[in-house]
Amino acid sequence: MNISAKSYAKVNIFLKIAGKRDNYHELVSRFVRVKNLYDTITIIPENPKGEFTLMGDFGCPLEKNTIYKAFLELRKNCPKIDAYFRIYSIKVDKKIPEFAGLGGGSSNAATFLIMANKLFDLYYSKEKLAKIGAKIGADVPFFVYEYDSANVTGIGEIVEKYEEEALDIEVVTPKIECNTGKIFTSFREKFYKEVSLEEKDKLLNMNSKDILKELNISSANDLYEPALDTYPLLKEYEKENWFFSGSGSSFFKVKNNG
Repeated sequence: MNISAKSYAKVNIFLKIAGKRDNYHELVSRFVRVKNLYDTITIIPENPKGEFTLMGDFGCPLEKNTIYKAFLELRKNCPKIDAYFRIYSIKVDKKIPEFAGLGGGSSNAATFLIMANKLFDLYYSKEKLAKIGAKIGADVPFFVYEYDSANVTGIGEIVEKYEEEALDIEVVTPKIECNTGKIFTSFREKFYKEVSLEEKDKLLNMNSKDILKELNISSANDLYEPALDTYPLLKEYEKENWFFSGSGSSFFKVKNNG
């Protein structure tokens, strides 16, 4: 019997930089799940190779894949996971564009962690899964908690549920693969600023629809101008009442936010 789960995309309603920690930037952001855009991860009972097998249209080698990294982390404390995935394979039906600011890879890792937690009766708490996820990627903890909307701070490891109505989000992703590292370099060299405590508190306590009514594409996301600086073609996709997710390249709007 096949076991399947949906792996949802996310957008950043706003994204502000709050400071630096080691080689990371601390952020203040509202993450919202996009319910109409998801990958489907399926565990299937066949594996002709007899080793960990991942099927899907990925833009990276297996060693860099977030699902594979999640498998390696779980295998450290759960040897039976290794034997299991010599018999079973993982298939991913990719619908979330990669390099697009939608968290597809992080979502895949989190969804796999949640599936494996149930499948192998690990009984790990969300907190423990989130700590494992944080080793794989900064956005993974958000997806582990499965909140529709959350305030995310620190380097992504602090996730607090935000209660608000579900948002109907439309996403457009240009065929521009944004390199997050290059965009952060531009931010540090040309656009560096830190959000004030006052603005941080204000944004974390406002609902997403009101934030989008008050801010524009540049004021909502500290990485938009560095992204434009690095990828000038993004300007062609800028439209009124649309916003920019993460380090891009996706634009989004909330429908019926009059």
